[in-house]
Amino acid sequence: QVQLVESGGGLVQAGGSLRLSCAASGRTFSTDYIGWFRQAPGKERKFVATIRYDGGSTYYADSVEGRFTISRDNAKNTVYLQMNSLKPEDTAVYYCAVSRRGWSQADYWGQGTQVTVSS
Repeated sequence: QVQLVESGGGLVQAGGSLRLSCAASGRTFSTDYIGWFRQAPGKERKFVATIRYDGGSTYYADSVEGRFTISRDNAKNTVYLQMNSLKPEDTAVYYCAVSRRGWSQADYWGQGTQVTVSS
């Protein structure tokens, strides 16, 4: 089992920045992926970004490429999502997730953190 706790969401104006954090505990493997999905009101949950536990690979959704950066601190077992140049369409609940089935999948979820971008 893996437990995930997100933090760092909030309200920001368009063009601003936020950094999300996800603290992981439990049993993980170097080949797992840990990353972020988001769900806007009335829409399905979608992949945002992920990084492999061994730090070897990162993947981003086209909609955030060049604006968001995912990173991890092995010592703290924490993954970060630095979000710059935020847009109103980035408004969503952001979920941390761990996958054992590939970079675009998710097997364990956090509780989510709200990000609201005002225009």
